Formats: sequence, C-alpha cells, structure tokens
Amino acid sequence: MPDIVSPIDGRVAYGYAELTYDTALAKLERAETAWRLWATTPLSERIALCQRMLEAYRARLPEYAEQITKMMGKPLGNARGEFERSMCERTEHLCSIAEAALADDHLPEKAGLRRTIRHEPVGVVLDIAAWNYPLLIAINVVVPAVLAGNAVVIKHAHQTALVADQFEQAFLAAGAPAGLVQALPVDHPTAAKLIATRRFGYVSFTGSVRGGHEVFRTVAQDNFVGVGLELGGKDPALVLPDCDFDYTVDNLVDGAFYNAGQSCCGIERIYVHESIHDRFVEAYVELTKKYVVGNPLDAATNLGPLVNVAAAENVRRQNADAAARGARALIPDGHFKVPDTSAAFLAPQVFDGVDHSMALMRDETFGPSIGIMRVRDAEEGVRLMNDSSYGLTASIWTRDFDRGEALARAVEAGTVFLNRCDYLDPAMAWTGVKDSGHGVSLSKYGFLSVTRPKNYHSRVQW
Repeated sequence: MPDIVSPIDGRVAYGYAELTYDTALAKLERAETAWRLWATTPLSERIALCQRMLEAYRARLPEYAEQITKMMGKPLGNARGEFERSMCERTEHLCSIAEAALADDHLPEKAGLRRTIRHEPVGVVLDIAAWNYPLLIAINVVVPAVLAGNAVVIKHAHQTALVADQFEQAFLAAGAPAGLVQALPVDHPTAAKLIATRRFGYVSFTGSVRGGHEVFRTVAQDNFVGVGLELGGKDPALVLPDCDFDYTVDNLVDGAFYNAGQSCCGIERIYVHESIHDRFVEAYVELTKKYVVGNPLDAATNLGPLVNVAAAENVRRQNADAAARGARALIPDGHFKVPDTSAAFLAPQVFDGVDHSMALMRDETFGPSIGIMRVRDAEEGVRLMNDSSYGLTASIWTRDFDRGEALARAVEAGTVFLNRCDYLDPAMAWTGVKDSGHGVSLSKYGFLSVTRPKNYHSRVQW
C-alpha cells in the first residue's frame, strides 16, 4: 500500500491501495458499461448530475479540504477556496454552455438531402491529473467529459491520490451510475498497459514535459485517439512605466507566491522597464516580506511547504545558481520564521541582477522564488518573454490598452493577460504553445476534445 507523506511534518498522512492490472481492467470494464448507458441519457440529466455533484462535495468540504492540505501542503483556506471559488465557477459555467457547445450542426439545405454533424462522446476518458491544483486540474476534464456523455477514470498524482476518491464519492452521492466516474490508483507501467488495450477514447495528462512525452509516446504506440497535455510554464510578466503601480506590484507578488509558487500559470520571471525598475523591486520586496510561512493548517499561514523535499531542493539549487552567477538575493536570511518540521518548507525569495544564463530565468521553478530583470523598452521585454521553451501564459502591465494588445500579439503564449495574471477564465480556451502542451480544455472548445464529430447524411427525397 503506497504511503502519502505529508510535506508538513514528513510523516505518513494517508495510504491507499494500488490496483493490480486485473482489478484496474475490471474498473475499465465498469466504465465502458456506464458510458454506453450514459451516452443515451438526456443532456438535462447530465447537467443536473454535475450540479448535484457540487452539493455532494460541499457537504464534505471540511474533510476533503483537510485531506488536500495534509497531502500537498496548500493552506487550508486555499484548499477550501479551490472548491468554493474555482471548481464551482468552472463546473457551473461548463454546465451553462453545454447545450450550445454540444448542439448538432445542421448544414444548409441541399436539394433532397439532410446533413447533420453530431458531437458524439468518445467513450471512456482517462484523466491523469497533477497534484498542485488537485480539484481544478481534474475538473477541467471530468465535467466536460461527463456532460458530453462519457465515463471517466481518474489517475491522480500519487501525492494527492485521495482526490480521485473524493470525485468518485461526490458523483456517487449525487446519483451517478456506478462506474461513471472512478478513481484509478495505478502505477505508471499499469497505466501504460491499460492504454495499450485501446479502450480509451481520450487521454488527458497534466504534469512535466518529460511525462508528457512519455504519455504521448505510450498513447501513439497502439492508439489513434486524442491526447491533451498541459505541461507547465515559465510564465513572464512585462511591467511598463504607465502601469497602475501599486496594483501591479500587489498582483505580481500574489501571482508569484500563491500556492507556494506551485502554479502552472504562476509568474516565474518579471521584466521591468528601467525607468521604474528600482522602485518596483523595492515595493515588491516589501510586500513579499509580509507573507506568513507556517503550518498550512493554521489560519494565519498563507505560504505553506512545497509538495515535497525534492521540490524544495530544486528551488534551492536554482537560488544558489542565480547567486553564483551574480544575482542579488533581496530577502535576508532569517526574515521569515520557517518551520523546521520538514525540509519542504522554504521562505520566499526575490532576486534582481538576473539574466537568461540562470536557471531561475530559464527553467521551470515551481516554487516561491522570482527573478526581476531590468529592460530598456517594451520590445526588449517581449523578446525576452519569448526566449523560452514554454508558452502557457504571459502578462503585460500598462494603462495603454491599445499598446498592450499590440505587444500581446507578438508574445508566444496560449493566453496573454493585460493587467492581470495567474487566472483561468472557464469561458476561454485553456491551451499552451511550445513545451507548455498540446490541446485545449475549458470553454466551448474543451468539449471538442471529449467528443468526436459524426456525420448524418440522409437522402430524404427522390
């Protein structure tokens, strides 16, 4: 039975039973049975089920949120907020657009012919979900898949494996047919063996670039089905002289350090026009110093541990590399009272004097450390923003909306924000370019991944 070691104190918080291939295959067969029945269920009933699922989850929210905090270190208020603010918003929006998104496309009349394109469910969807936003990453796939008439099996990350059980329990409590949404706790070889059965209609993966390549190769070896990959980023911000200064500082501090910096679309590098660079850095550091690092079960804590010691060590290595290459660390050692219960705790750090020779500005950090770089003008800033193998989101901070949009057109990213960051609007397509991924979730376009077009071409007159 695998153990889930809490980053709070390094102790085993939970355990779970890993499925053998045969027991996992039995779950897959139940999912197939559930899908064939669910595909014929009226859309209104599918929508109602997803709405009831939210109420079932809310009924156990204190228990579920505490599990998430103990498993991966997210402050308890943030764990609750992931459900209350974001999971509910996304689910409700997807339910509200499902009828239009899944409606038949009726082609213009042609003499004697009736032509329709229908969005058919793909069957059983495999969602391989990451740990950093364990509810939201899964809900992006689970809800549209269920609304479209599919069954879903969730292989959640080891660190947050119990979240898959939470989803299964909430759907069952809401009245879902047995097998419609199931946890699938299997190791990587078993997952690959299941994919090789060619019984999944779509595979979604959220994780590392290396993991994305492995999943893509595994699926492509014996399948011709859709694959969605969200693989993280090195998301930049460009701050121009005419920005709303205090608002920009506040949002970019939160964008970098929320969830201990463990956000795929979190701010990981900042480029500031030279005319306001020094003032910006000073204000940024002072606001960062106000964080409270501590036990995430305490209400006062707003920056908990990283997910594990290995993640914290990666950030420490990047910090050391930046310092060795001439960057200046601006938060004094000892400013934060960092718990010694686990080496996964890490104080936030801000660097200036950075450049692109440093891993801090080039490689994904996924932790509470940020580099701020001086630029001569907006054009240099955009060039540096694009100097990356990633392209998930980027943000530009200026009061000149037209100028900001013109610059945004040159930025290589799936989403370019103006005067905001680190946010997913469920009405907009969530996608990335370059090593940030492949495919789309959320919005009406997210339904395309979990459906397939089927043509109905009928001669009705002779």
